[in-house]
Amino acid sequence: MASASGPSAAGFSSVDPGGPSCTSSSGFNCLCCGVRSKRASGNKRAMASEVPYAPGMSIKKIGHRGVDSSGETTYKKTTSSALKGAIQLGITHTVGSLSTKPERDVLMQDFYVVESIFFPSEGSNLTPAHHYNDFRFKTYAPVAFRYFRELFGIRPDDYLYSLCSEPLIELCNSGASGSLFYVSSDDEFIIKTVQHKEAEFLQKLLPGYYMNLNQNPRTLLPKFYGLYCVQAGGKNIRIVVMNNLLPRSVKMHIKYDLKGSTYKRRASQKEREKPLPTLKDLDFLQDIPDGLFLDADMYNALCKTLQRDCLVLQSFKIMDYSLLMSIHNIDHAQREPSAHETLYSVDTRKPAPQKALYSTAMESIQGEARRGGTMETEDHLGGIPARNSKGERLLLYIGIIDILQSYRFVKKLEHSWKALVHDGPSLLLCRTPYRCIAQASTLNGSSASCATQCSRRSPFNPLGKA
Repeated sequence: MASASGPSAAGFSSVDPGGPSCTSSSGFNCLCCGVRSKRASGNKRAMASEVPYAPGMSIKKIGHRGVDSSGETTYKKTTSSALKGAIQLGITHTVGSLSTKPERDVLMQDFYVVESIFFPSEGSNLTPAHHYNDFRFKTYAPVAFRYFRELFGIRPDDYLYSLCSEPLIELCNSGASGSLFYVSSDDEFIIKTVQHKEAEFLQKLLPGYYMNLNQNPRTLLPKFYGLYCVQAGGKNIRIVVMNNLLPRSVKMHIKYDLKGSTYKRRASQKEREKPLPTLKDLDFLQDIPDGLFLDADMYNALCKTLQRDCLVLQSFKIMDYSLLMSIHNIDHAQREPSAHETLYSVDTRKPAPQKALYSTAMESIQGEARRGGTMETEDHLGGIPARNSKGERLLLYIGIIDILQSYRFVKKLEHSWKALVHDGPSLLLCRTPYRCIAQASTLNGSSASCATQCSRRSPFNPLGKA
């Protein structure tokens, strides 16, 4: 049963980011983190409170995420197991019903369609019986998202098999956003719960997102494959399905969430105590002062991709995004004893090739270099090959995340206030969330030397000047 909806309906975001240190070698270009002084997040921080769940014990509740009396994670008082089951039942039904509809061009009204189906626990002529409470499942813009999945080479049966053939895996280190994160058993997709405002913004964004993907499917921006809502217990739980940036089959040694800022951009002591913490800009500058070194062609392709993506975000008036960079140190991994791997719960199986096209960082930037036919295309487990200042071999897993904060009245007001309270001129550096600095190098007879600002964050500073 489908019903049309206005622009304020659905929601999405991307994954939260974290780790230790590395550092360069000659013959490579250098990727360094630029700095700026910056704002607090436009969205209010999720409030933490203590929720009692057992005699003499309490658990911290972050946003809508909490823990029930049995110790199971909940979201809006719905248990994680019930939510995962509802998601799989709903996606199985919606993808199956969509396959009966003929393929056609995407029309403007397709971006605002919402299809809804009720799942009573005893079952119906359209839905199977289940052991969860009754719930309603909504699918946003099904025809549009079918097109997005086809654009990335995801067949309906592969999408269903990845998400619904085996139980979803809950990620325990889900960050401070209060969202729940699930990963499919084959590592292909991430599912994230999102807020109503993010939902509303995504639905407004879909036509522009459609246009951008048509022009450039090779992008480091989040790739959205589906937008859904589970209505349970009188609450709306909105979720988005996205590409998985960080495969569990590859051990990450260090992880950063970079904005090009120095203002409150150091990981807390509590964050550092995690097995794989999410470090920030000041940590990057301290840990990797010499930057990361890439092949000249790889570096140029990465810079062009980042610059193009950030111009798209600027056109959408989006500014509260980050560059998630996770690093796998190949040389460290070869020296580590296999028993040490179990401390990090790393999947030791050889990763299967990802089903989605352009889903890895390597694939996302290869488009630029392939036009010249110079980029190395050897399999690197989806990571971008690099080195640190010690000459150690690295794989970089990079993506732009958290792209749903629009730079409108509230953000302008926030920036003006911060300019009064903090150093106004340094806040102008907020316009450039990160910079890529190319150092003179010679590799295979070619040389490169330049300083490139890869992004512009604020419409107040279209030239990206600090």
